[in-house]
Amino acid sequence: MPGREELPSTVARSSQKAQDTWIKTHDSAVESYGEGERAHRTAFAALKHSFEKVGDHWEPKEEKGPSDAQAERGTPARGETAGGVDANASKEHLYGIAQRLEIEGRSRMSKDELVEAIQKANDRATAKARS
Repeated sequence: MPGREELPSTVARSSQKAQDTWIKTHDSAVESYGEGERAHRTAFAALKHSFEKVGDHWEPKEEKGPSDAQAERGTPARGETAGGVDANASKEHLYGIAQRLEIEGRSRMSKDELVEAIQKANDRATAKARS
């Protein structure tokens, strides 16, 4: 099935460039691997290279590159990810995202705690947008 028909809601609420990145990669992965989870993981891996999830949508990253340890491995495989949070960004950048998402207690959080808090806030925003 073409990627445009399977576009996840968070990507659909994002810029055209984010949508095009996901669709192009998904469709290419379907040709290589067939329909299914692997094509979706591959599309999200490509998206996370240039975009980060902020709330219920994806925004361009300040610097392109892998977003977390899972992405640094280079092959989309099952495993823990930061859920679209750019865990490789600076603590200051993560603090700014946490501020935009109105995460309480952010000033006392470590970088890892900020990543986890942003991921939870993103999940809540996505669930809220779906309802």
